[in-house]
This record gives sequence, C-alpha cells and structure tokens, in this order.
Amino acid sequence: MELLELFKYMISCKSQTPDDGGLLDFIEKYLPDFTAVRVDVEDVKNLFIYKKFGEGDHLCFAGHVDVVPAGSEGWDTNPYEAIEKDGYIYGRGTQDMKSGVAAFVQAVHQAKSFDGTLSILLTSDEEGDAYYGTVEVLKYLKKENMLPDYAIVAEPTCEAAFGDAIKVGRRGSINGYITLKGKQGHAAYPEKGINPINLIAPRLALMAGVNLDNGDAFFAPSKFVITDIRAGMQVTNVTPNELKMMFNVRNTTLTGQEEVAAFVAKHLDGLDYELKLTQGSYPFRTDTDTKVVKNIAQAIAEVTGLQTQHSTAGGTSDARFMAPLGIKVIEFGVRNDTIHSVNERTSVKEVEDLHKVFATLISSWR
Repeated sequence: MELLELFKYMISCKSQTPDDGGLLDFIEKYLPDFTAVRVDVEDVKNLFIYKKFGEGDHLCFAGHVDVVPAGSEGWDTNPYEAIEKDGYIYGRGTQDMKSGVAAFVQAVHQAKSFDGTLSILLTSDEEGDAYYGTVEVLKYLKKENMLPDYAIVAEPTCEAAFGDAIKVGRRGSINGYITLKGKQGHAAYPEKGINPINLIAPRLALMAGVNLDNGDAFFAPSKFVITDIRAGMQVTNVTPNELKMMFNVRNTTLTGQEEVAAFVAKHLDGLDYELKLTQGSYPFRTDTDTKVVKNIAQAIAEVTGLQTQHSTAGGTSDARFMAPLGIKVIEFGVRNDTIHSVNERTSVKEVEDLHKVFATLISSWR
C-alpha cells in the first residue's frame, strides 16, 4: 500500500476506545517480517512488534489507534470515511493520531536496514482510562528485558507549522478535592449558622489562577486552576452545611503534591476542611542532548528546513508511562489544531512529510 492509501484505510476503521477497529491485526499482517507480541487485557487490544537488524540501539515508535467519539452533529463529511479535498484529509483521528501511526508504520515497513532494533508499540486504550494499554505492554517488556532505549510517540505536536515543535517532556496532573465544613442554617438568621461560602469567598482571589512556581526554560509555571465549586441544596432560604471545591494543577518538576497541600493549608488556615489529592501523571523531561532529540531535530530540518523547538506544553500522553522506566522518549507528529473537534483534518503534505521525517530518522540513525 502507498502511504495515503494506508492512512485512509486507518481512518475508515472505526476504532472508538477501546475498540481497535481491527487495525492491530491488520498492522501485524502488514509487517510479516517482524515478530509480533499481543498483550491484550480485558477489552483492550495491544500490539508490540519488532525486528532486530543489528546490535545497536532499540528505537520504538509508539502510539494509539483508538479515537474519541465523533459526535452526531456538525460534521461536513462522514467522520469514519477519509475524505480528501483541497489538500486536506478529513475524518476522526486524522490528527490524533492515525496520521502518526500511518507515517511510522509505513517508514518501518520500508526500512531495509537499521543499526539495532526497530519496534512499534500500539494500544486501543489511550483516549480512555489507559489502565490496560501501553502500561501493560511496558510491564511485559520490562519482564522480558526488552524495554526500548529510545521512543517516539507520534502524537500531534506542531503548532503553527509542521516541524515547529517536538515534545521533550510533559507536565504532570494533580487533582484536588476540598471539602470545607460549615454549619447549615436559615438564610434569615445568618448569625446562627456558619456559611462556608462566606468563609471561602475572600480567599478565592488568593488561590484561583495563582502560579505555584516560576517554571523554567522548559516548563510553564504550575498553576492552581479551580474547576468546580458547589454548595447548598439549590434553595434560597437555607445556607449550606459544607462546600466542595475541585481543582487541577498541571505541575512541573518543581512542584509536587507536598507543595500543593502546603499552598492549600496556607490559604485555608483556621478553617475546618478536608483535602484529597490524586495524581494521574507525573512530570518528566528528556535531556535535549540525547540521541533521539538530536537525530529527530536533524531529520525535521532536512525535510522541512525548520529548526524545531523543544516543548512540554499540552496535556498528557502515553509517554508518561515510558519516562519513569528510563526510556528516553519524545513526541512528534502533525499539527494539533483540530484534534478531538468536529471536522478533524490534516493536510496531505503533513502526513507525507511526517513519513519522510521518520524514514530519514531510521536511515540516518547513528
């Protein structure tokens, strides 16, 4: 298959989380000279497929074939039929991230030689809870002493132009739940109750949107973002007994749960409250002097003429599972301006250039 034929076929396979749409079986057959390992757990499909060309580095291309729901309204085309028009291909997953999967599958398919091992890690559970996806494959690889040295997750990373950014790290994500205690009372006799809304009100300005650190050359500051506040019984004559507030901190390597708890304690000092913190992902950064960062920057420059920038912006990806295991991981893919949206699309040229970057990276790896 040609690259665009492969890409369009992937779009046509409806693979809403955790369904893989049959793509993992297809990719396994598409790479017959590679050794395939299936690590399917519950209803999640996972594929690790590899070939040892030589004794050098193990380079892994990673990603997901699952997509978010398309929704039922607003699309100008069938979201599960790849429609090409005006230089773009439309369909759910075109940017996030079947363009990346098609590009590296084709590059690996065409590779004639490599100084080491080439592999692909794919899951159908990245857009969902991610409990049984990439993390389960990594457990298997660690047990078998097969963890990659380097990994490239082909998530959409570019902003204004293809090639302008690679992700060399990601912020973590700390979720917070505060329960502020008061005393329920009659609105006509506020002095007889303790209204938690009154308690929190003057403190909100000191908390909402405040930076918990100054960030650094790679990370924007960790910010305290309040996402929900609720109290009471939706009536006008009863003051609430308690108030619940939720917040999120996309944290850098400079701020952790201990610092977040101290920030809350400082601003809620003297109040009766409970705090619960959970963390779905932890911040990481890959050293920009590592081989994978330098080599892909060189490949991007050769294909696009751009000097790519190092970024840690955005949400999370499965790279968060790789970094703690010592895998030097980065992310690089097409632009991300329509991900998860109605009429998701990517340009034909970006898909072709992404394939060229990956092919160039493989052929020039040193």
